[in-house]
Amino acid sequence: MKILVAGATGSIGVHVVNTVIEMGHQPVALVRNKRKVKLLPRGTDVFYGDVSMPETLTDLPKNIDAIIFTLGSDGQGRIGARAIDYGGVRNILRICKDAPVRISLMTTIGVTERLSTWNQRTEVHDWKRRAERLVRASGHPYTIVRPGWFDYNNDDEHRIVMLQGDRRHTGTTEDGVISREQIAQVLVSALTSDEAKNKTFELVAEQGEAQQDLTLLFADLQTDNPEKNDGVLDLNNMPFSEEPECIINELNLFSKHVKSI
Repeated sequence: MKILVAGATGSIGVHVVNTVIEMGHQPVALVRNKRKVKLLPRGTDVFYGDVSMPETLTDLPKNIDAIIFTLGSDGQGRIGARAIDYGGVRNILRICKDAPVRISLMTTIGVTERLSTWNQRTEVHDWKRRAERLVRASGHPYTIVRPGWFDYNNDDEHRIVMLQGDRRHTGTTEDGVISREQIAQVLVSALTSDEAKNKTFELVAEQGEAQQDLTLLFADLQTDNPEKNDGVLDLNNMPFSEEPECIINELNLFSKHVKSI
């Protein structure tokens, strides 16, 4: 597969690019900062663009088979959350709306938690959740992965666990931990697994040995309900009818496109 990696030079994206290569696929790294290209494996195909500026994305390669989103606004507050965590996903989906692509989207564990001081200040959870909804509405086959805290694992915590319903809302490592390498493994593996299609889950690691074959883990998950446009067991605490009009309009545009193809 030829796989576009959005967020390729981030702390997860670099691992994703390496994993794409290890699994025999061809990565195309979407890069904004040219100075960070040195973080990528030698010979990686690079496309220069800014996900928050759609005019820089119009020449994205047309023969992409899949997209992995590992975007993060990295402390840029509400503006960054809207422009990157949500807007970056929206802008790429618009470019690829007529292409038959498979999608892996990384958001975060606790994404449905809305009342914390941090989310009230930054709205990062809300914007990431809206990005999830765009992916579900896009009509593309997808997997949405909500990882726990990166690389807080103890030495004996490598057994991958996939949860649904997003009920861990402490905002601390008690919600779950997972290594960056394992996040990358799951994001890439999901692209070629029928068992992972149209599923949303939280990803953590617990005490035990790592699994190499994720098929059974994917198979045990419930598929999202297309009528709900949230994770299958998610709390109904961000009703579509109460969303800003501009967000409703954008989601409706994606939905109308899906119904027309």
